[in-house]
Amino acid sequence: MSHSPGVRQVQKQRTRQAFLDAALGLLEEQSLSSLGLREVTRAVGVAPTAFYRHFHSTADLGVALVEEALGSLHPMISGTVSASGDSEERIDRAVDLIARHVREHPAHIRFIARERNGGVQAVRAAIAEQMERFTDEVRAALAGQPESAGWSDDDLLMLAGLYVDQMLVTASTFLEAGPEERERVARVARRRMRLISIGRRHWLG
Repeated sequence: MSHSPGVRQVQKQRTRQAFLDAALGLLEEQSLSSLGLREVTRAVGVAPTAFYRHFHSTADLGVALVEEALGSLHPMISGTVSASGDSEERIDRAVDLIARHVREHPAHIRFIARERNGGVQAVRAAIAEQMERFTDEVRAALAGQPESAGWSDDDLLMLAGLYVDQMLVTASTFLEAGPEERERVARVARRRMRLISIGRRHWLG
């Protein structure tokens, strides 16, 4: 008895996710450029030919991992920046969000941190595109705040880039920190974002 199209689609999606999960586990200890296709298919328990039903190459798999790691963060980050409250409250929420995401998804953060400057061009480009999207979304959120009156789009984009870069640095630092160091990491991250915020208030002065 043949499976319905809906059942086949669910099975295909499960296999695709199995490839992503297996690759992410293997990439805990190595870079994507050294990851072999057979290594991934062996971890999933399928023939190498099955890989090509889901991805064109390991680079294509890496790009899918970038989307999985960062795609869901867009509404959370822009929502944190545009939420009500003063700058101190927004900074606290941003640092808490980063700490929680690193705690819940360490393998994804490690993958992004390693591959941002890694040897696979398509993956570097995908990460850069996601960072540009974050920066533009934060710029749009900042533009809606009263403190941005009189700011040009270019200056808002520069400010957004400073915040996004600091978020990425904070995530990487949280990743490497032991439990006893995390409060210090959070404190330093808040101070750095506060410094950016102070500079913002005096930029047009």
